[in-house]
Amino acid sequence: MMWQVSRFQIDLTTPRVMGIVNVTPDSFSDGGLHAMPAKALKHCEKLLADGAHILDIGGESTRPGAIPLPLDEELARVLPVVREAVKFGVPVSVDTYKAEVMRAVLDLGADIINDIWALRQPGAAATVASHPLCGMCLMHMHREPMTMQAQPMQGDVLPQVLEFLVQAAQTLQALGVARERIAIDPGIGFGKTVAQNFSLLARQRELLAAGYPVLAGWSRKSSLATATSTSLANLATLDIQARMVPSVTAAMLAVERGARLVRVHDVRETLQALAVLQAIQ
Repeated sequence: MMWQVSRFQIDLTTPRVMGIVNVTPDSFSDGGLHAMPAKALKHCEKLLADGAHILDIGGESTRPGAIPLPLDEELARVLPVVREAVKFGVPVSVDTYKAEVMRAVLDLGADIINDIWALRQPGAAATVASHPLCGMCLMHMHREPMTMQAQPMQGDVLPQVLEFLVQAAQTLQALGVARERIAIDPGIGFGKTVAQNFSLLARQRELLAAGYPVLAGWSRKSSLATATSTSLANLATLDIQARMVPSVTAAMLAVERGARLVRVHDVRETLQALAVLQAIQ
């Protein structure tokens, strides 16, 4: 399976690791660590040295309860990093839902748009459709970041998620975007309960029926902290580093269940675990 993105055809025969670069002061896991362009680019270099196949750059936190970021501020955060990151010679993804940001980063040479809103915001679908080759990751999100965990989904979420993603992909294809440019993401933590998140992982192979490569984003999610904590007190104090092993485990389970892409903070450790998985296959 090949994923066509702006400057590359990414061979997904081997699972690919997307390294997270949060150019934000308030992301749930590493907010502020890479908020300045120089620090963000240093982090890009570290992720690549650790073996990342793709860089995913984002300027707006979408953690539960996050307040939307003004357009000008997102552009100011993201553009200086993307401008330099495209020179590293690897696919560059930008995590955004705003059409204006999409247009600006694609003009700079970005390869992939990674959209939590699955192109439902005004002008987003048209922006992607007007580009000849950029890759697109469509994610499922219930409601929006400010309210998604206050009122999560109900019932069996997998058929709902699958139907939404298939419809979003078909809408994009109807605008002229080739199927080979599209990947899908079930949106772990975006408006789902802990049990629903793990049900999506357990039954992830059912998403493969859509025929698009699946991207899994479990890294450092609170569901992992919940599953590995013995009490509410432990959950409150479980630091980010303590989520590394659960994150790598979830990434491996996702790959074992058919994910072709994993979006992670801990690139080196994820690749080490992938090497073990590949050795037994």
